[in-house]
Amino acid sequence: MAKRLHKLQEEMKQRSMEALLVTHPVNRRYLSGFDGSNGVLLIGAEEALLFTDFRYREQAAAQAPLFTLAPWKAQLGEMLKPYLEASAYRSLHFEEEQVTYRLYRNLQEALSLELIPQRGLVEELRAVKSGAEVAALRRGAAIMDQAFEVLLNLARPGLTEREVALELEFYLRRRGSTETKFNYIVASGERGSLPHGIASEKQLRAGELVTVDFTGTFDGYATDMTRTFALGEPGPRAREIYEIVRRAQQEAREKIRAGLTGREADALARRPIEEAGYGAQFGHGLGHGVGLEVHERPVLGPLSEETLLPGMVVTVEPGIYLPGEGGVRIEDMVLLTEGGAESLTRCPRELITI
Repeated sequence: MAKRLHKLQEEMKQRSMEALLVTHPVNRRYLSGFDGSNGVLLIGAEEALLFTDFRYREQAAAQAPLFTLAPWKAQLGEMLKPYLEASAYRSLHFEEEQVTYRLYRNLQEALSLELIPQRGLVEELRAVKSGAEVAALRRGAAIMDQAFEVLLNLARPGLTEREVALELEFYLRRRGSTETKFNYIVASGERGSLPHGIASEKQLRAGELVTVDFTGTFDGYATDMTRTFALGEPGPRAREIYEIVRRAQQEAREKIRAGLTGREADALARRPIEEAGYGAQFGHGLGHGVGLEVHERPVLGPLSEETLLPGMVVTVEPGIYLPGEGGVRIEDMVLLTEGGAESLTRCPRELITI
């Protein structure tokens, strides 16, 4: 935490930022360690304050020892005012994607200083993981691999997609997952053409492909993995698109590395899918960062010019989706290094028929 706070304050100094108001709960946790449901941070060059209410005073003191605790008031502007005036700040930066217009007006009415919107500073710091963060992500990824093995043993014709999703969630909860970051995707048969086909009451049928995209949270860090498998013998078209996606995903996993842009990484998988004639059926980006949130920086897509850095953990998840027929997606979490990438999720990528 001390390194994170110091790095943020150094970045603020370089950007001539006097003070930063952190209202995003995930950024608050990243910088302070405090994971209660209510609180904001006020960070300057030499000070770091955590405002929270009576319910969390003891918890905040234990989790955020680097921060000075300050009492909570209902009106944010009035709460911040004495501290900002005591430090003689002339401006306050705030997270533009987290502050509502109502909250902005409250700050504007209470404070006689310049309010400056800021975007992405803490998120940039979060994108590169520390050794401890990578260890947490690695532990979660190993449990995801085990969950897929459990799934293969329980999946059978007649189960509903929703029953599959529930069994997966139950298993991950028993293994220590504290929350799900999104509703599980279980898309079987023709529903496989829905990239975000949330588990429904549709029953699994023999001969179908089944795409399962699921998540867990371990030690505060998200996991994200997708596999597609077959219930019985799939048709030739299903096998064709599966093999195209498998090869494209392997190409991307083997060639992605720090130093590429998000666009260049995306092209690693997009090119072979386009060459196979299915470019129009791969309509989303290759992947995204994973950390305290399941979708965070960087973005891996055809428009992304973000440079990938060592220590980033990203997903590699190409897919092909055929309306009325079905679809395939294969997704792994990978750790970027100078020379390449290490797959954190490692369960089989070949088509499994059960």
